[in-house]
Amino acid sequence: MDLQDFYNGEEFKAFEYLGAQCGKKNVVFRTYAPNAEAVSVIGEFNGWTDTPMQKVENGQFWEAEVDNAKPGQMYKFRIYGPDGNFMDHADPYAFFSEKRPGTASVIYDRKGYEFHDADWMWTRRDRTKEPLNIYEMHMGSWRRKDDPEIHARELDEAKAQGIGIDVSDGWYTYDEIVGQIIPYLMENHYNYLEIMPLNEYPADESWGYQSLGFFSATSRYGNPDGLKRLIDTCHQHGIGVILDVITVHFAVNDYGLWKYDGTPLYEHAFADKSTSEWGSCNFNHSRGDVRSFLNSASEYWLSDFHFDGLRFDAVGNLIYWQGSENLGRDENAIVFLQNMNRGLKKLDGNVLLIAEDSSAYPGVTKPVSEGGLGFDYKWDMGWMNDTLNYFRTPPQNRSAEYHKLTFSMQYFYNEKYLLPLSHDEVVHGKATIMQKMAGDYADKFPQGRALYLYMMTHPGKKLNFMGNEIGQLREWDEKREQDWFLTKYPIHDAYHRLTVDMNEIYMKHSAFWQKDYDRLGFQWIEADDTSQSVYVYRRTSDTEGILCFFNFSNEEQTYSYRPTGDENLHLLIDSDNCIYNGTTPEDKLERLIRVRKKNGAVPVTLAPYSARLYQEVMPALDPDEKKAGQAGRAGSSGSAAKTAGPADGRTKVAGPENGGTEASDPGEGRAKEGIPADRGKSRQSAGRKSRRTHSGHGENRKDK
Repeated sequence: MDLQDFYNGEEFKAFEYLGAQCGKKNVVFRTYAPNAEAVSVIGEFNGWTDTPMQKVENGQFWEAEVDNAKPGQMYKFRIYGPDGNFMDHADPYAFFSEKRPGTASVIYDRKGYEFHDADWMWTRRDRTKEPLNIYEMHMGSWRRKDDPEIHARELDEAKAQGIGIDVSDGWYTYDEIVGQIIPYLMENHYNYLEIMPLNEYPADESWGYQSLGFFSATSRYGNPDGLKRLIDTCHQHGIGVILDVITVHFAVNDYGLWKYDGTPLYEHAFADKSTSEWGSCNFNHSRGDVRSFLNSASEYWLSDFHFDGLRFDAVGNLIYWQGSENLGRDENAIVFLQNMNRGLKKLDGNVLLIAEDSSAYPGVTKPVSEGGLGFDYKWDMGWMNDTLNYFRTPPQNRSAEYHKLTFSMQYFYNEKYLLPLSHDEVVHGKATIMQKMAGDYADKFPQGRALYLYMMTHPGKKLNFMGNEIGQLREWDEKREQDWFLTKYPIHDAYHRLTVDMNEIYMKHSAFWQKDYDRLGFQWIEADDTSQSVYVYRRTSDTEGILCFFNFSNEEQTYSYRPTGDENLHLLIDSDNCIYNGTTPEDKLERLIRVRKKNGAVPVTLAPYSARLYQEVMPALDPDEKKAGQAGRAGSSGSAAKTAGPADGRTKVAGPENGGTEASDPGEGRAKEGIPADRGKSRQSAGRKSRRTHSGHGENRKDK
């Protein structure tokens, strides 16, 4: 380890020097405690008695070689402070830890596992122009071993008595969950798994976001080799894995980082800066040794475990003091983020660096070389809040809230956004995604189906928390598994079928992801139909175009679509299909719509709370054209796929790029820039004055 880099905050491999380093015949223990008077290592190998450590390097590091220590044994560092008192601390650089409520560190040989994912590692990319469909999971509550009904009853009884119970017996290990999660991800068409924090942490209720073991895979679910095997196996099945990490704060427990050498070493010395809004200790990012600690922790997960990306929690609390713009920017933390991201990219190539940031700070996903923070993606918290608030609104009031859904495209190209419906939105009294839908039980599901199609077709990569895909109704609880029994009920099973089909369509069709961050990939067709709550837009790639129709009102609406050229519209999916518990029988679906510019506007009738996607195909390239002969317009069943589920991917954009007819509508040019275009549309209520006002609120909000 380069000491100058360590003190300058530019070290990324401190874990190769510090901690318990396993040799062939002994273990070398090293720790960084610059203000300690003395340090000993205690553990199972010496009967928990002091083995004195010696000062090495510049006198701020301590070292001891122990011949009879071996992997699997527990240990701690006994640190004597300037006042002569000592505290037994867990190793800040420990690679494994005793299962809670134990607090000891555990010797672990980092080099014992051999990966078999070389092909994946050589070909992984940042996915900017590829599909990125992320399934967010909490390891301990996705599924459990115990009977869910009995376990729920035990939890309810304990709550009534005001006592807690240990739920660890029901956890699957890393090795045990492999055979369940990988088939599930593949069957549901997710290509990335994001796991909530797996660093070691004392309290289950913090979900890992108040950590102590920043290099230690939590022992709740087995040992580090088991986690490596989980990631390795995911890679062998074409699934990337992202880990949530924390660089803002740490848990206050006295055996951890707090006053590690008897003084504030990792935390701020002043109370107004040292304590976070969650009651934890803020890291002191002005110290180079602390920055090197955090750099190295991120690098450790990427290099040793082969994680494909890191999602950084609460980045806004790094950019601004205590997460408040009113307190100003934390320039040291901003420099830390820039140097960390630049260093990780240099070391690990195309890993995904994702910021969970609710602030409006500019340039989060801009390269560091251009003055940005250097993240690959930023969670679009503005889109999430506006969208969920819109769907909470009763349908009779949605006209006034119409532009909550158009506003996102006004700022979308400022960053590379990822659309999250995450764990934060289904806890602490916020209700689940399905429960947020306005109206009664029967109204929630058609809105949920339409919302899902809206999310999956809107520009930006995707993330959904476990349970969203089955219409979970109970808020997430880390002590219980998700309510998988719901899929026994037709309405939930049908909703799950829709999410599976839409995921497959998303993965297959490049229009939904190739040009996510290119203005030519999205064009508004209708962005001002406030009275009908109808929205229409086109997604395009180099090889196809897809029209997306949405009716978010509680009444049937007919929208007049005015084509700019001749095209056949092939149905990809209709959220109102009866197979998804909708109201439209399969034989009544508008599977094929033939539109010809010379014939003018074409009416598209949309069921209440519904969404419909059509692939545009030029007539000359459409095999169905010959079969259909001179069949008329819309509503003819044609010879499209027999179901309105996933399509077969035939593509060719019916537009100028591929020889289609150039638009004569002057609004077409503006539409290509993501700006609403006047399409000369004729509605049943023609002549109404359009309102083009926007809600005026942005993405600058906090929802933790």
